Amino acid sequence: MFLENSESATSKGEGAIGMSKDLIYGIVIAVLVGLVVVSVFTQGFGLIKPNVQENQTTEPTKLSDAVLKSKFETYINENLLASGYTAVVTKIEPYDDHVSLAMIDIKQGTSVLQSTQGYITNDGTSIFLGEAFKLDESLNRTSTDNSTEPETPQVTQTARPEAQAFVMSFCPYGLQFLKAYVPVMELLGDKADLEVGFVDYAMHGQKELEGNSYIYCVQKEEKPKLTSYLRCFVEAGNYTSCVATAGIDEAKISTCVAQLDSQYNITGLYNDHSTWAGGNFPQYPVQSALNAQYGVQGSPTFVLNGEQVSVARSAEAIKQAICASFTDPPEECNTELRTTAESPGLGTIGGGSTSGSTASCG
Repeated sequence: MFLENSESATSKGEGAIGMSKDLIYGIVIAVLVGLVVVSVFTQGFGLIKPNVQENQTTEPTKLSDAVLKSKFETYINENLLASGYTAVVTKIEPYDDHVSLAMIDIKQGTSVLQSTQGYITNDGTSIFLGEAFKLDESLNRTSTDNSTEPETPQVTQTARPEAQAFVMSFCPYGLQFLKAYVPVMELLGDKADLEVGFVDYAMHGQKELEGNSYIYCVQKEEKPKLTSYLRCFVEAGNYTSCVATAGIDEAKISTCVAQLDSQYNITGLYNDHSTWAGGNFPQYPVQSALNAQYGVQGSPTFVLNGEQVSVARSAEAIKQAICASFTDPPEECNTELRTTAESPGLGTIGGGSTSGSTASCG
């Protein structure tokens, strides 16, 4: 269902008006067809990764709220809604330095059929509505297939699978994936090597660089406590206080974060805008080699046994993908996990009610 994967329709629940069957069939949204499959799945489920522009010293572009509202409404109404239905952006508010949150009403005539939300980059080039769209590209969709759930991917099997979920720590869709990933990590334990990786640039300011480093260091220094830490982090986003909540040695993590910053010049690159990707996004080069190796282009990107795969953002879907990559699946694979996709953004694990999402930050 169009827009069903947004935070308003999932994490807020109340106030989102159910859509009729006629509206479902009336809305033209085919997430997994034609070139959209190529642009979404081969680019880390998202948009093309920005290139680093040398000698770029300008601050990130921020269009006026009125212009962002107009761009958002125009694109949805011209590309995503069938005749008789209208999208109205009722409010634009800041989400972070690079992205704004848009509150949206879907109408039929004067009746509001659904209230929900999405995101638009502050330069007005891309929107996120359960899928990423570049505003300078028309979709010309002709299919009415509403399927958004990728099938269990076929990957190389090994005795001990290895998986990396590459994210930006404050990306709403990276958080969505982590919420689904954590229960799988807990279930499979030491039967597989399941890790969190990081996209090599950030879209959500300095807090994301620091959030990345804290997760990286907890994984490196206190891996048995990683899932406890992540459960705390995805709920409220407080990466410093979650160290104590998870019973982790704060001094050890602080030392690791400082050493990581020094080794990769993270703060230096943040302060030097000429190094920012596309002039807008600070670099986070800690795993740049892995990003290049696996073709990571956005958050989340899921790599399983060395292959980038697409998978629905529910614990059960991720578990099935990993279990299918065992040559001899362990008994834990018979345990069924939550089949409902998690909600984007910060919030409690298991609180989602979406049908899945292919959107990303990237």
